[in-house]
Amino acid sequence: MENKDKSAEPQLKGIVTRLFSEQGFYLQMKPDGTINGTKDENSDYTLFNLIPVGLRVVAIQGVKAGLYVAMNTEGFLYTSDLFTAECKFKESVFENYYVIYSSTLYRQHESGRAWFLGLTKDGIIMKGNRVKKTKPCSHFVPRPIEVCMYKEPSLHELEEKQRSRKDSGTPSMNGGNQPNPDSTEQDGS
Repeated sequence: MENKDKSAEPQLKGIVTRLFSEQGFYLQMKPDGTINGTKDENSDYTLFNLIPVGLRVVAIQGVKAGLYVAMNTEGFLYTSDLFTAECKFKESVFENYYVIYSSTLYRQHESGRAWFLGLTKDGIIMKGNRVKKTKPCSHFVPRPIEVCMYKEPSLHELEEKQRSRKDSGTPSMNGGNQPNPDSTEQDGS
């Protein structure tokens, strides 16, 4: 019982950040779950929670939408209102201090090459199996805003939520207005 109370407290130190692509765009997540790039560095939709969920593994959650970035078996990015194994991305520092994000679940069958998060030169999200780590499309520079404490997204809680849900598990389209149990608000005090 004591362990359960402890796990309810935020214990993970993560960051609120903007992810700036070498292609010249900020990654953004709109309230409807759309992921793409924008030149507007002050957009609230470019704020992401980077939550540590393993050794050099993060969950990328849109602050405004409250949805997680995920990659499916086809290499397509989508958003999920629940934290799943498809929401885990390995965070690696590449040459010139760029950061690359690869799916922890999926990779090329033959070569074993990882599938990466990437934006085209037009700011359009790319299919993960088309992105190479050596190309600018996969290179991001995190621009941290603040450090926050997070409650660990739990796959155990996910099973509980799915059993109690009656919907199809599609991403939430309510504009992110529901409270987000995975983050805590901090005002610097």
